[in-house]
Amino acid sequence: MENVYSVLIAVVTVLGSAAAFRFYEKRAMHKERDEDFIRHDCKDRISKLEALLTESSREKDELRKMVLDLTKQVAALNVKVEFLTKENDDLHKRKRTK
Repeated sequence: MENVYSVLIAVVTVLGSAAAFRFYEKRAMHKERDEDFIRHDCKDRISKLEALLTESSREKDELRKMVLDLTKQVAALNVKVEFLTKENDDLHKRKRTK
């Protein structure tokens, strides 16, 4: 009778360990698939972020050029305003002295 119990325990152990092996094997495969998915997802996100960074850098350079152009125009207009203000004051003085 003891041999029967030993055989039954051995069979249950073998079947249990085979099932456990299949379980852990599937678990490892799922974990590897998840890691691959995460890796590819991160690569895609990094590519998109790099493209956005490049685009924003280009836009920043364009805006910087626009600001410089506008600064030049404002400086030129300031000179014109100063000149016209002085000329206007001179004309007012001449008109008063006549």
